[in-house]
Parts: sequence; structure tokens; C-alpha cells
Amino acid sequence: MAKYHVGVDIGGTFTDCVVIDERGQLTAAKSPSTPPHFANGMLGAMEVAAQRLGLDMPSFCASIRMLTHGTTVGTNALIQRRGAKVGLITTLGHEDAIHIMRGSRGVTSRNLNQVVHFPESQKPDPIVPKRLIRGVSERVDCFGEVVVPLNQQQVDQAIDELLALGVEAFAVCLLWSFKHPEHEHQVAQRIRAKAPAAFVSCSVDLAPKWGEYERMTATALNAYIGPVTSRYLRALDERLREAGYTRPLQITQCGGGSISVQRAIEAPLLTLDSGPVSGVTGSEFLGKRMGCEHIITTDMGGTSFDVGVVRDGVPAYSFMANVAQYEYFIPKVDIQAIGSGGGSLAVVDATLRTLRVGPESAGADPGPACYGKGNTVPTVTDADVVLGYLDPDNFLGGRMRLDKAKSVAAVQAVADQLGMGLLPTAAGIAKIAEFKMADIIRKTTVEKGYDPRDFTVFAFGGAGPVHAGVFARELEVKQVVVPLNRVASTWCAFGAATADVLHIHEQVDILSSPFDGARMQALWAELAQRAAQQMDHDGIAKSGRSYMFSVDMRHRGQINEVEVALGAGTARGPRVSAALLRQLQQDFYTRYEALYGKGSSYAAAKLEAVTFRVRATAPTQRLTLPKARLTRAAPPAAALRGRREVYWSELGKTQRSAVYDGAKLRPGHQVKGPCIVETTETTIVVHPGQRLRVDAWGNFELLFNRSAQA
Repeated sequence: MAKYHVGVDIGGTFTDCVVIDERGQLTAAKSPSTPPHFANGMLGAMEVAAQRLGLDMPSFCASIRMLTHGTTVGTNALIQRRGAKVGLITTLGHEDAIHIMRGSRGVTSRNLNQVVHFPESQKPDPIVPKRLIRGVSERVDCFGEVVVPLNQQQVDQAIDELLALGVEAFAVCLLWSFKHPEHEHQVAQRIRAKAPAAFVSCSVDLAPKWGEYERMTATALNAYIGPVTSRYLRALDERLREAGYTRPLQITQCGGGSISVQRAIEAPLLTLDSGPVSGVTGSEFLGKRMGCEHIITTDMGGTSFDVGVVRDGVPAYSFMANVAQYEYFIPKVDIQAIGSGGGSLAVVDATLRTLRVGPESAGADPGPACYGKGNTVPTVTDADVVLGYLDPDNFLGGRMRLDKAKSVAAVQAVADQLGMGLLPTAAGIAKIAEFKMADIIRKTTVEKGYDPRDFTVFAFGGAGPVHAGVFARELEVKQVVVPLNRVASTWCAFGAATADVLHIHEQVDILSSPFDGARMQALWAELAQRAAQQMDHDGIAKSGRSYMFSVDMRHRGQINEVEVALGAGTARGPRVSAALLRQLQQDFYTRYEALYGKGSSYAAAKLEAVTFRVRATAPTQRLTLPKARLTRAAPPAAALRGRREVYWSELGKTQRSAVYDGAKLRPGHQVKGPCIVETTETTIVVHPGQRLRVDAWGNFELLFNRSAQA
């Protein structure tokens, strides 16, 4: 009988698997990622989980009720520039829009060198070179009226020319097509008639929004990663069936939740950044059960540090993404990332004689120097080994041994260049990484009008709990939660296992106040019907479906839009009354001023409703997490593994510190820093002036003096 919900997340260094049974009991497993054949790593992690459950692989697969997978194949194809050869068909006269971009070179404000110093950046290599772009005669105006009919002869000629040039994927993006999608669909039909095996991406099916460059970019990127992602997902689906899993495979998506494997094959762009988003999904799930509504999620893995925000129990969203300097439209949970992970390299600038940590990473292969695979440049992980944070003989529960001598040699080489001692240099490497993490969290919260002191930090990922005590202390947050004990290092896989089915549909129709309520209701109803049809197609039961409606609004004449939520409704859309419209406008002013400052809105100005949106969800399970009684007893003697020398920068010296076995700490137990708490998959560093306690759900809570006293 099928009884397990399984989530699998593939990271740059490790592939994680979390299994949840009917009683809410968790089993976590971790296996090295296997680039470029990531399916091997996924099946390897599932085999480790099966062994821990005492099952063989076929029996385990047959017992899975729902398998949800977070894939990085599309992301890797973009980073490594190994996507498909894409041909772009657009409206005649607009062939250069994707190359002109916005005149910004695709540079975001997070890299000030590139923004301020023009020579520091250049436009990215084109996803679609000019020789593979064709314009066809057609024109739709901004009201959706056909001004120039589609020239079918030019369409056929464009397709034939691109196929002759070896194109294997097509992007179709016509001017104002989201107001009149028929022309794009006609082009797609002609492509499929001439090249049935070609991947076809239409902008109206992916990003029906105004903003020609961003819409075109989304369509081209979707086509670029389409063939490689679809091949991977089809092959994986087949291998899972051979292994004994016969139910539909779900894929995590960047908007939160999951989509069917078939939808992921059609729109692989939705899978970009889905791994880090799963961490936010899992945090939202656990936070609701804990009664914790304001959460900063921090995921530190081998290559990056990813930050998300959950406010009032709802993840913060963005509707513009940037990858490889290309900006594109996509509704996604807002994740900000920096190159600051366990594998981030620490190097000395020979001219300035300063230490720089990241964004370059040693990755999974060769990995940190302590992996013994040939790398001699120190990483954050090497610094952790030198400081005594990590036990070289008990890494990953003893399944992997680290070479401390190689870490010492790598860090010492940097120390010699700086004229510093070994331990202060290692502490400096860790502190630079930690302060960079605190900085990106400030930007992610303060820039959205949030005060980080109102939040709880969820620290997860293999390296997150090692460094959370420092970056959280810098932010003055309430507390740090290392979620569900041993599952913290595989938290994104837990998020995948707990993800509900989610489909997001959008439509642009710019309306000015006073708003036409009937027209708005009709727009939302149409979007809800699209979502319902998608779930019908995926075989999702009608019971339990829910529909959340929202609209992006702005002051008339401005470009800055703010999403305003209406709340829940049915598949027939929300009931739009005069009272709801008044509340909608008031909610806009409130949110606008939270973002841009009190008094920044202007009530006398007209407002515009721009993008209408529905989020349709369906629960995949009703998971309950067991809650234990808190003990008042002290930790048992068996929980103390021993003591080891640890360098504490706060004390400026090495101190023989207690090391606890996290598996033997029960709800209610507390330990006082400085000390180390080790679990099978991660390590929690409790600094001087901090203490750690276990709550009723088995979370490790890291408390600072002020919160511990409270």
C-alpha cells in the first residue's frame, strides 16, 4: 500500500531525499550529486532512504504515494550554455528587441562595480543569435484588434530557413500577442506540422504580459532549455517506472508548490530556482504549525546562500527574474542568492592584499581542499575544519572523512600571503562569508519594507546551521530555528515532499479607476477556469482545490506595480463588489507606502489595475507533524560526545568545548554555548553568549542572551 511522500532535491554538491510516512515520521538521506547525469544521484539518494527504511528499491518505489522532484537541469544548461539551438519568430521590424534589451546590459543593482563602471560589464552572449531570428508580417494593436493579418507564406519561409540552419527549438513572440493569441498559435501549428520533434515555446502560453523584451526573453529561455530538460524528465520518468514507481511524477516550480511532469516539460522555465524555493515552501509549512508567521529562510549549501521571506505566513513574490543578465517575466517566490557557500573559495587580491571569499566555488568536484580531490585553494568548509567547527572523522555521520591536514595547508597558504596566523585567517574567512550573508538578508528584507528584527531565521542546508549564529546575531533577529533536527540539511527536499500542487495564471488588461467590477470579475473567472482545466488535465481531484486572486496595481503614469491580494474564491472567480473595490484601493495605498515610505502614495491620482492573477492550489497530503512534551531534565550524559579544541573569535582564543550528539537531545533539553551540536547531516555552532534548546517539534532553537532571558 502506498504510504510515503517523497521529496528529492538535486544540489550542486549533494542530492537530498526526504521521506514522510503516514504518521509524520521523517527519514532523510543524502548522496553525492552526479553531474552531468543527475538522475543517477537522485536514484542513489532514494536508495539510501530505502535502506534506512529497511526496504529494497522496488518495494520502496511501490510504496510511494507522491514523488516530487526539484531539478537543476535547466539552470545548469543556462549556466553552462549548453541549451538548444533556438530560432525566434517575431513581428517584422522587432527582430532586435532581445539584443537591444533595456539598454541596461542586464546588470542588476547588486553588482555596483558593473552598474557604476561601464567597462566592468558587457551585454551577455545572445541566447538567440541574429542569424536565427526571423520577422513575419502581422500586427495586433494594443486593444487586441488585428491591424495586419498573419502572412502565412512568410511564416512557412521563416520555419524552413531556420530548420535548414539546424534549429531544434522555436520561440514565438509577436507584438501584443497577449491581447490576441491566435497569431502565435497559428505559427506554432505550422512549426509542428513541419517539424513534429521540435520544441515550441509561445509567449502567450508562458508570459502573457506587456513588456516585449521581458516576454520575448522568457519565451527564448524556455525554448533554450526546453529540449535538454524535457529529455531529462522523460528519461527520469521512465527510469522511475522501471524502478517500480508508477504514479505521476511531480516537479517543484519557482512559484512554490509543484506541477505535473508534463507541464514541466512544456514550460521548463518554471523549474528554474525551484530548488531554493522548496526551502521556502517547507519553512512556510512548518511555520504555520509552529505559529511562526514571519520567517527569513536561509539556505547555505556548497555553492550559494539563498534567502527568502515569509511574511504573515505568505512567501514574498517577485514577477521579474534575472538569469545570465537576461531579465524575464515569471511569477516566482522571491529568492535572493549570493555565491557564498561551503565551497566558496578564499583568495588574496595580490594588489590590495585583501581577502576575498566567493563567489567562485570549488563545487562538488574537486570540492574543498579537505575532500582530497586536488583542490589546494581554501574554502569556507576548510576554514570550518581548521576552526574546529567540523569533525573531520564524523562528516555526514562518518560516511565521508575530511583531510584536516589539507585544510590546514590551504588556509596556511592564505595566512602567509596576509602575514597573519592560521586561526585568525580561518576565522576571517568564515566572518567575511557570514557578513556577506547578513548583508544580503538586510537587502532582502529592508528593501521590501520589513524589519529583520521582527523575524525568525530558519537556517538549513548543509552549512547553514554552522554559520547562522553569527549572521543572525548581526541582524538582531528574534531567534534561529534549525528546522526538524536532522532534516535541516535536506530541507529543500522536505519542502518538495510537502509541496501542494500549484498553477499560476496571469493576464494583462490595463484598467483605470474607477474600476469596472464586472470586467475585472470576468478576467479573474477566465483565469480560474484555465487553472481548473489544467488540474483536470493533470488528474487532480476537484475536492480541496482553492483559488487565490490578486492584481498588480500602480499609480497611473508610473511603472512601479504592487501586488494586492483579494483573497480566496471559487473556480467561477471572486465576487467583485463596490466594497471590495474600495478595500482593494486602500490595500494598495498601504502596501505601496510600506515599500516606498509613508506619504509616498497619492490618493488624488488615478490608479491602474495591470496584471490579473490566480493561484490555484490542491493539497497533495494532510501531513501532521508529531509534537512531543517538553522535558525539564538536563541532557543525559550520553548526549555529550566529548570535547575538542575550537577557536572562538569572540574570545580571541582556542577553548576546549563540549560536543553534543543532536540525536540524543530531546524536546526541552538545553545546552549553553560555546559548544558544538552535531547531527548526521549538519553541525550547529553555538557561540559564546548563545544557547540551544530543542522545541516540541524537534527543532533546534538558537537563542541569544536577550531572547534566552525573555
